Amino acid sequence: MPPTPQRDFSAPTIVIGAGPHGLAVAALLSRSGEPTVILERSDRVGASWAQRYDHLRLHTTHGASKLPGLSVPRQAGPWVSRDDYVRYMERYVAHHRLDVRVATPVQRIEQAEPGSGAQWLAHTPDGPVPTGAVVVATGRCHSPNIPPWPGRSTFTGTLLHSAHYRSPAPYRGQHVLVVGAGNSGTEIAAVLAGAARVRISVRTPPNILPRSSARWHAVGRLTEALPLAWRDRTSLLTQRLAVPDLTSRGLPRPRTGLYTRNAREGVNPVLDHGFVDAVRSGRVEPVAAVQAFDGPDVVLADGARLRPDTVIAATGYRPCLNDLVGHLGVLDEAGQPLAAGARTHPEAPRLYFAGYTNPLTGVLRQAGIEARAIAHAFRRETARAPLLTPRGGDPTADTPQRGHAPS
Repeated sequence: MPPTPQRDFSAPTIVIGAGPHGLAVAALLSRSGEPTVILERSDRVGASWAQRYDHLRLHTTHGASKLPGLSVPRQAGPWVSRDDYVRYMERYVAHHRLDVRVATPVQRIEQAEPGSGAQWLAHTPDGPVPTGAVVVATGRCHSPNIPPWPGRSTFTGTLLHSAHYRSPAPYRGQHVLVVGAGNSGTEIAAVLAGAARVRISVRTPPNILPRSSARWHAVGRLTEALPLAWRDRTSLLTQRLAVPDLTSRGLPRPRTGLYTRNAREGVNPVLDHGFVDAVRSGRVEPVAAVQAFDGPDVVLADGARLRPDTVIAATGYRPCLNDLVGHLGVLDEAGQPLAAGARTHPEAPRLYFAGYTNPLTGVLRQAGIEARAIAHAFRRETARAPLLTPRGGDPTADTPQRGHAPS
């Protein structure tokens, strides 16, 4: 384990990323008296949310989607829209008076030289920023992931990731293949069905629940202590009672319960936003998994060939942490943090990760849980460590010039 230098408490903690997890951590650290600066690569707060499709709505109600210290306005309705949630994050920054430096990407984190008084250096285009602690909150959905399908480069139609889909308007009258039956894929397919001929490529039948089952997050919290097999059987029974059998339409019932899928793959159930009715009516046609591309054709696992105008890959995201911290030995083979939340890796003290899980109890609720745990870890550390005499002058003088976050 590397030596742990005496921490200079006058240097601000660096939080990387101005999404929900980064904002929640910064708010609770600031409330505890910890000088904190958020460095955000884009030009606004909540940029990744603002760039999602126009008809996006949260899968948790407004009460279950709030961050610590500020409620989501009731005027936003029970199912908060993308734009309303972005505005909420902007209000959150103003409410907690958070110091957000926009257009300041962190390219690499390195350990500071022993005896320098800092633990870490956060390298930005404007130079390295010394700090006693770093919280990485760039999120598990940092960069779009499109599988390396054979022949992908030969496809003569349009191929895009769901991250770059905005609305159904550009696809009117087209034949569209949506790949992936998670929440994004099913929502996009259901909305497109009114404007285009839509097929959806399904590798594994999803666990589908009615939209009203957003309360499932609360059920998940109440049943966490019960055996996984029992919870799976109960969830499959619930689906049978609440969701019609779509096997005749090409979408068989799942064999694996939603709890096991979440534990193994980090996958959450699909909350139905009209997808079931679209499949039942034939407006969305489920087809087999994509195997390859061949010029204008998409080859499916069952040997069928389709010739869509557009393929929208709702195939998930990658955290893309390797360039940032991969050299520190803190990531697993999949590029995920080996320690997250309030835990830190033994080889990287005071390097925290927030926002890299996808719990059934709700990602936004988890943002508050992780933020509270990290803030508590800081308080314990502050109580143990001898306070150093602050350096003269502005304690944030070593940080880049402040940008202007939306308010």
